[in-house]
Amino acid sequence: MVHIEESSSGRRVRRWRSVSEKRQVVQLTMEPGASVAEVARAHGLNANQVFKWRRAFERGELTEPYTALLPVAVSSLSEPEIEPAEQLPQTQTTSSGSIHIELPGRAVISIESGADHVLIRTVLESLRK
Repeated sequence: MVHIEESSSGRRVRRWRSVSEKRQVVQLTMEPGASVAEVARAHGLNANQVFKWRRAFERGELTEPYTALLPVAVSSLSEPEIEPAEQLPQTQTTSSGSIHIELPGRAVISIESGADHVLIRTVLESLRK
């Protein structure tokens, strides 16, 4: 989003706000007793712009691209039993387990064994938007 400011020469200058700046302003407006107009004025913004950022935040659109590793919790440390290949039937491919992914405020995803990989990819890619 763009913010237009007056320069010393009287020209209007566009100011690009990062996602983290927008989120910070939105968070300030969500504190108890906060006024969107006052927060906007304190940051040199128009209140309508801040309301637009709040709606984008509520829809989950003000997210940083994921570039960091996420913490992982292992719920069971049991070692899987490995059977020799000749003892397993050729048509049987059983694996047990599940994956649970929680994105606070956005989604909780549980994937059980045997889930369709195309569907999993579709769901995970939709969360990137």
